[in-house]
Amino acid sequence: MNNATETLEKRVIRKTMRRILPFALLLYIIAYLDRVNLGYAALQMNADLALTAEVFGLLSGIFFIGYFLFEVPSNMIMHKVGAKIWIARIMVTWGIISSLTAWAQTPMHLYILRFLLGVAEAGFFPGIILYLTYWFRVQERGRAAAFIIIAMPIGGMIGGPLSTWIMTNVEWLGWTGWRWMFVLEGLPAVLLGIVTLFYLTDRPSKAKWLTDEEKNWLETELTKEQQQKKQTTKTSKKEMFKDSNIWKLSFIYFLNFGAVYGLAFWLPSIIKSVSETLSLTSIGWLSTIPSIIAIPSMILWAWHSDKTNERRGHLMISFVIAAIGFIGCGFTSSAYMTIACIAFAAIGLYSFSGVFMSYVTTFFTDSTAPVGIATVNSLASLGGFFGPMVFGYFTFSTGMFFVGALLFTAFLVLLTMKNREPEQSAVEASQQQTVSAFKK
Repeated sequence: MNNATETLEKRVIRKTMRRILPFALLLYIIAYLDRVNLGYAALQMNADLALTAEVFGLLSGIFFIGYFLFEVPSNMIMHKVGAKIWIARIMVTWGIISSLTAWAQTPMHLYILRFLLGVAEAGFFPGIILYLTYWFRVQERGRAAAFIIIAMPIGGMIGGPLSTWIMTNVEWLGWTGWRWMFVLEGLPAVLLGIVTLFYLTDRPSKAKWLTDEEKNWLETELTKEQQQKKQTTKTSKKEMFKDSNIWKLSFIYFLNFGAVYGLAFWLPSIIKSVSETLSLTSIGWLSTIPSIIAIPSMILWAWHSDKTNERRGHLMISFVIAAIGFIGCGFTSSAYMTIACIAFAAIGLYSFSGVFMSYVTTFFTDSTAPVGIATVNSLASLGGFFGPMVFGYFTFSTGMFFVGALLFTAFLVLLTMKNREPEQSAVEASQQQTVSAFKK
């Protein structure tokens, strides 16, 4: 690769990452916060509305039923109408519904609103992952996906102190704090949804912030990558569902999803159960520790995966780490040891996510990606229903052992799969073709 092409490549990658990733990260932080703030609300809400552990487990998970049912159609619509219009629609509707949760008076009200929240938000995350395929090549996609997915630990890091502070200090108009929490944390989604209409660019060809030379280089690279994928992945949308890989990917992500959201919804209650003397504020701050530790681990693991051009082995190690953390939690009753074990589990769970989002895109072409990615994510989202239910119906220790065993099962399934990354020689050949094209 000559110096001119290398300079152009670095410039385009830098500009696209700076333009797209910070904003997408902000959107997903708000999405994650509005998903899991129910766990903090439970510290007051469960007593106010007389919710049992079983009812709360179902409430936590029912969001993902609506999410599952409407995720694939949502991604297909986004592929047709464009990212900025559809993502803006998703954000405005979910922000409104999240805020309306403040008016719930019965468990049935909460069931309906949480289900509708899942319907409204369906397609957001797989839509963002699909959007990355419009802008980044495979060799950048792991870092790009990991950068966005750190929204989960960042959302956890922000959500604990923010939610518990609102619940403790905001009781305007005679409303309890948990109601105001839903209102105040739902409004940013509406405002950012409006901003999305003016900020996002659907495709490189429409980017006013890239020069014509930069647009041509990026579109040439992405087109060439898709053509290479079609040669090795000659699968139609119909045939795609006959491929065992899509079901294995879904199952693996289902187990990760269940563990992540089971922990996210129940972490405040778990901390409270092992130390009844902690205040709401203390619980909020303690719940940030796993997120703080997970963020650098997640970034470094995705970076190492991209550098070595290897995905499957990184995913397998992530599951082993997470499983050990959960099983360790089952053996302790100390608040601080529990937090330490959960932090160790979080390293594995979140390190998995960025690498997996890059790994899964290698199984689909441009035509099958909208349906394929959404299918994997929508089936996996049922894990978000399953995970919170596990902790609602089992004791704390039994739930931790059970989740740890499931993560080892995911490790075994990964053993049956292959790396789909191109050989280094193929990457170098692709780069040489780009140089030749620019010389012509």
